[in-house]
Amino acid sequence: MTIANVTGANTTGSPCPDRAGVWLGILLRQFPELGRELTPSRTARPALNPGGRGSRTAPSSPIRLFISDTIRDITDGVVELEEAVCAKLRLPRPPRGTVEARLMRLIGALDRISADPDLAEHVRAEARRMARRCSLALGDAETPVRVRGRCPHCDSVSLRVFPHRETVLCVNPGCRCEDPACACRTDARHRHAWVRAEWRRLAEATDGDLTEMAAAQDEAAQDEEEMSR
Repeated sequence: MTIANVTGANTTGSPCPDRAGVWLGILLRQFPELGRELTPSRTARPALNPGGRGSRTAPSSPIRLFISDTIRDITDGVVELEEAVCAKLRLPRPPRGTVEARLMRLIGALDRISADPDLAEHVRAEARRMARRCSLALGDAETPVRVRGRCPHCDSVSLRVFPHRETVLCVNPGCRCEDPACACRTDARHRHAWVRAEWRRLAEATDGDLTEMAAAQDEAAQDEEEMSR
């Protein structure tokens, strides 16, 4: 199963396995980026001692403790989550594996997880928590959620819901439309966007899923409600 398949994984009609798949897919995509954040840049200059000589003991840049703590937290969390799922489903204890391998096994078990609503909700909540922590460590203020459908302008599978903004964006930097007055022709940073009032029309034009778009935004509303308690 590829990451692209995760958002469509729902065989029971329940929203929980679908949302669990979304957050597991986001975590699977983002977790390797944490390791790259800890890799020193090849262009970084070595730290200098007062005498002007390069230091052999100090790294060229400070160790990012927040990143390493996040890696450890997510690694432990994924191990505990997979073990809990196997115990609940009465499966053998999972073999050792990387975080990515364990996430792929969890994604592969979504059909069985969905048969137990409480378990499906637990997987969704834990996957969302870890994905949010991963995004925070990477400096992302908001986690975009991939949704089905192709951009009506560039025909790429690049539509993302940004829940807090209640906006769908095409994240393809090469996206261009036919409107000669559109900023996409003059500004490389421009992204075509659809606010929530336009989602139904967008879903119809792209064969997308309006329910999926709305569910992604509703996740953010639930987060804010939980934080305010």
